[in-house]
Amino acid sequence: MSITKQQLIELLNQDLAHEYAAVIQYVTYAAKVTGSNRKQLSEFFLEEVPSETEHAKFLASKIVSLGGVPTVTPAPVPQVSDNKGMLEAIREAERGAVRRYTERARQAEEAGEKGLQIQLEDLIADETAHAEEVEKILRGWPD
Repeated sequence: MSITKQQLIELLNQDLAHEYAAVIQYVTYAAKVTGSNRKQLSEFFLEEVPSETEHAKFLASKIVSLGGVPTVTPAPVPQVSDNKGMLEAIREAERGAVRRYTERARQAEEAGEKGLQIQLEDLIADETAHAEEVEKILRGWPD
């Protein structure tokens, strides 16, 4: 069964809500980190904000191009108080983005939106790199 343009818009709006949440998550966690590695973690979190903002700008623009209205409501952001928990929440958010964009790229192809498919594949690469960076940090994290 083929996806309709309206369904694709709705799904892209869900993705947009998650990108808004990612920006909020990174900014909030950057402010909340504590301990001896606070400066490095805070900088790491803040360095990701421009990338997530670009993803949101792309999605909002694509939604309008498809005839929709971009959401203004972010997805929920996990409230975490410890550094390791923040990293784990971010890793899960990035992995979730990879899963969503992989599905969305398949749906875009199904809908005949080849350009969107390719752009989503670029987002998959970005989000995969983010998840891998967090995974590397967590590998050396004390239990």
